[in-house]
Formats: sequence, C-alpha cells, structure tokens
Amino acid sequence: MWIFGRKGSSGFSASSTAEEVNEGINGSGLTAIVTGATSGIGSETTRVLALSRVHVIMAVRNTEKAIQVKETILKDIPDAKVDVMELDLSTMASVRDFAAKYRSSGLPLHVLVNNAGVLSPQFKLSKENIELHFATNHLGHFLLTNLLLETMKTTAYDQNIEGRIINVSSEGHRLTYSGTLSNHINNESRYNHIYAYGLSKLANILHANELARHLKEEGVNITANSLHPGFINTNIFRGHNIFMVICNKFLRYFIKNVSQGAATTCYLALNPKVKGITGEFFSDSNLKRPSSRASDQELAKELWKFSMGLTSSK
Repeated sequence: MWIFGRKGSSGFSASSTAEEVNEGINGSGLTAIVTGATSGIGSETTRVLALSRVHVIMAVRNTEKAIQVKETILKDIPDAKVDVMELDLSTMASVRDFAAKYRSSGLPLHVLVNNAGVLSPQFKLSKENIELHFATNHLGHFLLTNLLLETMKTTAYDQNIEGRIINVSSEGHRLTYSGTLSNHINNESRYNHIYAYGLSKLANILHANELARHLKEEGVNITANSLHPGFINTNIFRGHNIFMVICNKFLRYFIKNVSQGAATTCYLALNPKVKGITGEFFSDSNLKRPSSRASDQELAKELWKFSMGLTSSK
C-alpha cells in the first residue's frame, strides 16, 4: 500500500487513483491518443479515459495485445469507444504512417498522451541509427506531436475546446549525462543505460516546455505539460532482475500500483483544475519543480533545434 497520502493543492495525493482524479468528469465528444497503451499506466490511462466516455485511440506496436486490452475494457465498459492503430515510435517511418492515417480518418484530436517508453540495458540503435532511448522515448513522440499538431489546432479552434498534450517523463530525468545533450546520443563508448534513459526523460520535459512556449506565442488554445507518474513496478523494468528484487523486498511500501501511477496522466488529460496551465511539470497530480536543467529555456531551444534537424532529415 502506498504510505504517503498527504493531499496537495489539487486535492489529490500520491495515493489517489486515476478514477478518483477524474470522478464525475464527462469526456463525451473528446478524442484522445494514448501511446504505449498495451500495459501498465498506458492501458490504465486508456481504461479510465474510456470510462469517462472519451474516444481513445490506442497507438501501439503490438496490435494483437492491444486488441486483447480493448476487449477486456469492453467487458467492463460495454459502451466504451476504443480503437487500435499501429505505431512503432522507434522508427520515423511508422510515426509518419500513423500520423498520415490519423489525419485522413477525419477524427478530431483533443488529447495526446505521449506515454510509451523503453528501458534497455544494452546499447541499441533505431532503424534511423539513433540511440534507442532517445529515438523512442523522445524523438518518436516529438515527431508524432508535430505531425498531429495541425489536427489539434483545428479541433481546438473549431470546437472551442482546450487541447492538451501530455508527456510522461520521470524523476529519472535528474540522473543523466552532463554537458551538451547531442554529444551523448550515439556515443557507445560512454553508454550508460540509466543515463541514456534519464536523458530521454529530460528531453520529454524540455520538449513540453518549449512546445508550450511556441503555442503561447501563436495564441493557440492547447497546453503542453510533463509529469512523473511515480515509481511503479511495470513492464518497462522487465529484464532488470536486480531492480525487481530491490523493489519487492525493500521498496514495496513506496511503490505505486498501476491505478495510482496513471492518476497524474488522467488528471492532466481531463481535469478542469489544470485548464490553461502549460509548460509545467507534475507529480502526484500536483505541480512539482523539476531539475534546473529541465527548466533551462536555452537547453529546451537547443533540443528543439536538434530534434527538428533529426526528424526533418529522416
């Protein structure tokens, strides 16, 4: 059981569940995309948004598994609107294909949840020869967001509804390489999978912050925020046996369950308390101060330029 139940200014705490933070909220007429929706907080986010009557698109690499998750949701929520679309964030070709299909579907887009993530002990490259953590956790979501942004802008304007973009980051963003970000992306000789993961999570926050700045300058009714879901024993840690042993023996009272882990994502997706709030970092459904590097505006601009260059040339 999660032992810290102190409520923040939002009225919620680390022990609040995804259902609790959206209790009584009706999302009828809204459409959301959730990446990495086949397990963990992604599948729980999908379920709770569907429970709130949101039409949820599960953007996933494994469509067979996603269909099973969808069927489970429909058993509990027969009138849920859930669809499955294939998306492999580690390859830009798949991201472009997904975005093209979504745009051609004519569906509106109110909420984009950039949730999917990988944690790999070994140094790996994507199909475009970019280190896998950076390629999947940040760059795939960066490109996806850019390709769907016009759809979100149109939806927000035509329906006069605030759009919301949510990047699922991590407290792991505090533990990463020092110095210029681009110097470490494909440096196998200095590879450390914890630092590589932390770098991608730092990028998630910087991306949301810089995107929020761009949207503000344009006067667009779309917010962009990032979050730490909490420490959760999910599939991202499969293959990390030592971590699993530590969690089960020593940290079990500090680890959230999946429903608690999905709470902040669902809070940012639908709760009216965060209307108009943008470029912020959240944890336990409350505002939290990220690291100084995550708040560095010049670093955010540098990352944006670097990411644009990578996604424009592939």
